[in-house]
Amino acid sequence: MRESSLPARCEVPPGATLVDLLRTTAERHPDVAVIGRRRGGVWEDVTAAEFRAEVRAVAKGLIARGVRPGERIALMSRTRYEWTLLDFAIWSAGAVTVPVYESSSPEQVGWNLRDSGAAGVVVETAGHRAAVESARGTLPGPLRVWCLEVPGEENAVALLRAAGADVTDEALDAATAGLTAASPATVIYTSGTTGRPKGCVLSHRAFLAECGNIVAALGPLFRTGSSSVLLFLPLAHVFGRVVAVAALLGPIRLGHTPDIRSLTADLASFRPTIVLGVPRVFEKVYNAARAKAQDSGRGRIFDRAADAAIAYSRALDTPSGPSAGLRLRHRVFDRLVYRRLRAALGGRATHAISGGAPLGERLGHFYRGIGFTVLEGYGLTETCAATTFNPWDAPRIGTVGLPLPGSSVRIAEDGEVLVRGEHLFTGYWRDAEATARAMDGGWYRTGDLGSLDADGYLTITGRKKEILVTAGGKNVAPAVIEDRVRAHALVAECMVVGEGRPFVGALITLDDEFLPRWADARGLSALSREELTSHPRLLAAVQEAVDSGNAAVSRAESVRAFRVLPGAFTQESGHLTPSLKLRRHVVAKDFAAEIDALYR
Repeated sequence: MRESSLPARCEVPPGATLVDLLRTTAERHPDVAVIGRRRGGVWEDVTAAEFRAEVRAVAKGLIARGVRPGERIALMSRTRYEWTLLDFAIWSAGAVTVPVYESSSPEQVGWNLRDSGAAGVVVETAGHRAAVESARGTLPGPLRVWCLEVPGEENAVALLRAAGADVTDEALDAATAGLTAASPATVIYTSGTTGRPKGCVLSHRAFLAECGNIVAALGPLFRTGSSSVLLFLPLAHVFGRVVAVAALLGPIRLGHTPDIRSLTADLASFRPTIVLGVPRVFEKVYNAARAKAQDSGRGRIFDRAADAAIAYSRALDTPSGPSAGLRLRHRVFDRLVYRRLRAALGGRATHAISGGAPLGERLGHFYRGIGFTVLEGYGLTETCAATTFNPWDAPRIGTVGLPLPGSSVRIAEDGEVLVRGEHLFTGYWRDAEATARAMDGGWYRTGDLGSLDADGYLTITGRKKEILVTAGGKNVAPAVIEDRVRAHALVAECMVVGEGRPFVGALITLDDEFLPRWADARGLSALSREELTSHPRLLAAVQEAVDSGNAAVSRAESVRAFRVLPGAFTQESGHLTPSLKLRRHVVAKDFAAEIDALYR
């Protein structure tokens, strides 16, 4: 059993909280810009002192509206300044944040609110509010609702500021007097194999340990007064939340952008020194640049430049380094190609932080070769984002790095990755049984398979869990959709696919007993089974089943393409277990060509 660990560089005192972090940063760096807030197309700086003052004003409004310490308040919005403001305001009122993806279905919204026992929710749009209202009848108690952008209504932040005008500083401080490092800061719902998301409880300690050690480990990337990061990942995901907290801890300047379609323009105007993303973002940047070069007749130059960048990066890992000839080619292509690519990423960034899914070794070498190193890490919601991370000054491309200071990684006898540290979750919300199953004597069972090299760098080699992670870093629980699709009379089996892919797809088999009746009723009985599987009317019927499954999940989790297979999954074929469960790895292997065809 191999193990790798590093001593903590940030110790969390028993009484420390995220509210203390906000106060300390404002006291030590009152005039440092910690937020770049976009207004009217211009980035306006918000200093640490200004940000704390606005947080406290909004927190007073929450208290005035009856929010009590320990209550759960949900947040459903795109990535924007108000999300981070409200997150810290909820903590400053002694409450617990429950993030909800803005793309969540009404069913998902209802489950998150109901299971967490949320006492209030802040939503961004009228559509979000409609999703909340559709679930109101299933909730155990009253629910306060505030809106950020609903025509004809005052903004939630303004309403709360006004409501809290008469709340004293003493009353506000009293709301957090009982908080400790062990107090819950957030309940994040993460997909589970049973189909129902589990609420992952992360404490103030988890965030402070995680972010403190990230800032310590990345040192030069967190230079107060000069470093900055533009956040466009959803803040309902723990990765985005940790970056927001780490930026305030630095402190460095943090910007938000809600629409990835404007990302290129926002990168150019904000000019971050650190770019945060998931592999799909970096894949799109590469593919778009290559397509643009081909359209302008410079495709061959781009491909030669890409090959040179990859070769240069690989040579950096050898004792002799790049040869003189390779260094010369690299300098030439830097003038012709690489500078333009770096400019598309804002022009100032030398490093990116990537997580959620593997980037791919070739693309990792390409980016380092153009002077833009993508640092991959590994973690889960239960580990408050990263447990391992590639050092800024010694990345090992193809791995997910070394344990963060204060973290330990162990490889079990069966190859499963186990992790331990102060950054771990405290358990699943109101689910002691699931919590006990996830732990092994203080070690969290990740469900992933991996290996450690001689220097302690971790490589993820596979997944024990059925949960898929798309190229965009979205966790997808197949059972949610599969159960719905299988409920259709035409469908025998449905297997959702999409691990490392740009979107979710599905392989579907037909019910042998119902199919002849369905065909006869529509005058299609003369067709062979193979002809039926590609007939427009049958595909339309299967699409109805898929639509039913998609209704239970967010857009990012929905099936975008499916393939109806001519045969069936059976025990005899090796695709079903004796208890009729899918042998996913066997299906994936036997139908690899069909899966690949979904993404062409």
